Amino acid sequence: MNYIYIIVAQTGTRPARFFRFLTKKPYNHVSLSSSADLSEMYSFCRTYRPFILPATFNREIVGKGTLGRFSFIPCEIYRIRVTSEQKAEYNRIIRHFVNNRKDYAYNLLGLISLYLNISWTRDKKFVCSQFAAYTLEKIGVTLEKPFSLYTPDDFRNFPGADLYYAGELNCFYDEITSRPEYLFPRTFST
Repeated sequence: MNYIYIIVAQTGTRPARFFRFLTKKPYNHVSLSSSADLSEMYSFCRTYRPFILPATFNREIVGKGTLGRFSFIPCEIYRIRVTSEQKAEYNRIIRHFVNNRKDYAYNLLGLISLYLNISWTRDKKFVCSQFAAYTLEKIGVTLEKPFSLYTPDDFRNFPGADLYYAGELNCFYDEITSRPEYLFPRTFST
């Protein structure tokens, strides 16, 4: 079976704490991964750990960068079943973002329109939740509203998504990467 994983988290940065206060929602960040071990996790977020800006499309690594600043990161991980074709399209879209990263930027003005519930898209600019919804829509997942209106909290009730894990992100990552099958994957000869 093929899955895309949706990770919603509360990182603990000053902006994250501000948004949590403002929205009264438990999570303020969303990332996507095509692997259950989150080894390939992507989002729109800050580029350098100590600075809010610049921010753009980035690969996130549990325990490194901004995620490495915090020993306790509450999260929920959802998985959505996709076809082989959808998974291939997801990988193509991610490769596009990786290869054209310099052309993209964080959608600061989009935060305001999102807070005001105004659908507004800006060319090559996304906040984390807009990126996740946009990507899922592009692979053929039906959205309930325009991708520009998605917030991290919306992914907690995303149609077709099952809760895969709820808890602390570092604990999840440590547990899954310490499994013998992760360290020594089984190989099958044909």
